[in-house]
Amino acid sequence: MGRIVGIDLARCLALLGMVTAHLVHGTDGPGGVSTVFQIVSGRSAALFAVLAGVSIALTTRPRPDRTATGSRRALVARAILIALMGLFLGVFDSGLAVILTFYGVLFLLAVPVITWSARDLGILALGWGLFSPVVGLAVRRHLPGPGFVVPQPADLADPLLLLRELTVTGYYPVLTWGTYLFAGMAIGRLDLRSPTIARRLVVPGAWLAVLALATDRLMTRSDAVRDELVRTYDRFGGVETWAELDHAMRIGLYGTTPTGSWSWLWVWSPHSGSIVDLAHTVGTSMLVIGLSLVVVRAAGRAGEWVRVAAGAGTMTLTLYAVHVTVVAMGRSEALSTGAPWLLDVRLHLLGVLVIGAAFALARRRGPLEQLVSQVSGAVRDGASSPRPRSPGRSGG
Repeated sequence: MGRIVGIDLARCLALLGMVTAHLVHGTDGPGGVSTVFQIVSGRSAALFAVLAGVSIALTTRPRPDRTATGSRRALVARAILIALMGLFLGVFDSGLAVILTFYGVLFLLAVPVITWSARDLGILALGWGLFSPVVGLAVRRHLPGPGFVVPQPADLADPLLLLRELTVTGYYPVLTWGTYLFAGMAIGRLDLRSPTIARRLVVPGAWLAVLALATDRLMTRSDAVRDELVRTYDRFGGVETWAELDHAMRIGLYGTTPTGSWSWLWVWSPHSGSIVDLAHTVGTSMLVIGLSLVVVRAAGRAGEWVRVAAGAGTMTLTLYAVHVTVVAMGRSEALSTGAPWLLDVRLHLLGVLVIGAAFALARRRGPLEQLVSQVSGAVRDGASSPRPRSPGRSGG
């Protein structure tokens, strides 16, 4: 089975959105926060994680030459490699919350469920999205606050802190982000080449996204709830008014909500991990994936042009690593010369698209994708090959 170009297009959009969220600035939007930032922040990273689940479902689908055991071992190898890459990128002073180490640990959640059906995975995603924010808020009340750790090798010296950040208190806590992974795996178990499936992703996705925002508006419209949220906000010096809190929530909550009130479960804010946040971003992810599949199908003979234009979607791991490295170089350049040209969002977006298109035209994989594929494939094939029988004892 060949690549599904619509999924590559969605990956490309997710990467472009993450790059934009990292570099765009301004106060030209509602609440004094850039409109473009508010569109992409939180939604792009969630789409990235949902698509990870889609990829896992596609690469672990049953085949005569593969066993479930081999697929599980390959997935573990893939998770370890990606986590190690994240640790390496964390060394650079990019100022970014590098996602890859969290991403690698997140993959491990998929290992026990790679044989599940779309229906079972969908139920799992629904339950995970409803209960993991509740569990997370309850547990974090008894833990130190978030350390905002960008994992790097030095953090291995304090494994308990690193584990806590990766799973519960960090920028992309695996506890709540499992929702995205399982939702993506459920989507990946569907027939994504079917136009009916594409439309079924678009409509429910749009409704879920809208319903989540409506829930936020309904649950936070009273002055009593707003006062409670203002009082319990515990990040970066706190806030004194609802307007200040609204501004802070439009920027995002950096992975988790405050723990002083259960009302935080119903707040929409990027990277908050609330029930509303998870529901809204799963909905927008379904919408983007569905629309991407529809666009590619509608393109018909022009689909080859879409494949090239969305080439970045076939090498997101490599391009993300390059992006983080260039941002770190740009920060260093800005400090030394005062010329932050390497931090221009347009340069990064153009670079992503041009490099992706060049690799797509050459029909080449990204180098990091090639590395991960070769290592995980070797692990899988080694586990799947039959063991030679030991010789029996000779008679006599």
